[in-house]
Amino acid sequence: MAKKRPQTKAKRPQLSDGARAGGADGHFPVVGAREPCPCGSGRRYKACHGRAAAQAVTELVHRPFEGLPGECDWVALRELVPAATVELPLKGGLPEGVPSVTLATVLPMAWPALRRDDGSVLLGLQNDTASGDISRDLADTLQQALTAQPGTPVQGRRAPADGPRLQDLLDPEGAFEPVVHPGFEFWVPDAENATPEVTASLERANAAAIPTVRLTGVDAAYWCETPEKNHLRWVMPHPEEQLLDALARLHAAKKSNLGEGTRLVGSFRAHGLTVPVWDLPSDIGAEDVEKPAAEFAERLAAALATDAPLTADERRARGGLTNRQVTLS
Repeated sequence: MAKKRPQTKAKRPQLSDGARAGGADGHFPVVGAREPCPCGSGRRYKACHGRAAAQAVTELVHRPFEGLPGECDWVALRELVPAATVELPLKGGLPEGVPSVTLATVLPMAWPALRRDDGSVLLGLQNDTASGDISRDLADTLQQALTAQPGTPVQGRRAPADGPRLQDLLDPEGAFEPVVHPGFEFWVPDAENATPEVTASLERANAAAIPTVRLTGVDAAYWCETPEKNHLRWVMPHPEEQLLDALARLHAAKKSNLGEGTRLVGSFRAHGLTVPVWDLPSDIGAEDVEKPAAEFAERLAAALATDAPLTADERRARGGLTNRQVTLS
């Protein structure tokens, strides 16, 4: 049910030796784990200040996008959508010389970020990250990109454990409005002058992209087309247990579908949120599912407001939904 991320076959940016040791670029002491800690305690770095740094980068933040405008769409763009961009407003406005900051699902050559020739910034969302906090890693990459030389990509590194998160850098009142693209042409504003490597990366990414459309009538619901059937993947903000109960009530009452021939088949669990998935006949397009999705949202709201114990049929329906749940993150 999940999409395949575009494969660029390019070498992924690597952490520097200093970052592997515990830091780089002045954020952490550039020392080996077995070397004396720079604080002067006489203990090895890994047993002293390195311990907190190691714990910070391995501790998983289950909802890294919590508190950001459009949390559900952040999850969708991270895990489900091949090609999309969003303009990101920063707290205090954009720095001088940076005309725009744009979040992108994927960048050419798997770059974490790119400072374009005109000074604008592209921030990649679907890259591997060095710690358990995607928000902190992305914030560090963004800060690097804002000060990078125009026309250069930003390489990956381990973010400082006490560094800012996206929640600290982005305007909390700003809109988060994804634009879904049919391909990755947004990578190259001047395609004629693109390097052969970027051109080849673009061709491979376009070949792997699954046609995807964001619904307009409900939040964070994405229709996608696959060879055998279409799907609707809908990222929802409700607490998981409450949502599964509500879905079970609707499923047992035969009210969980989105019209004739459609079927609720299970859900993903991604970054602390639940993503119900429906199978759709291949002849049902995104525009065809707009009204059924809006009607389902009303039925779901009523089911979420019910706190009566589940009936036997509803418990069986819930068990079936839980057994078909897949964790993406």
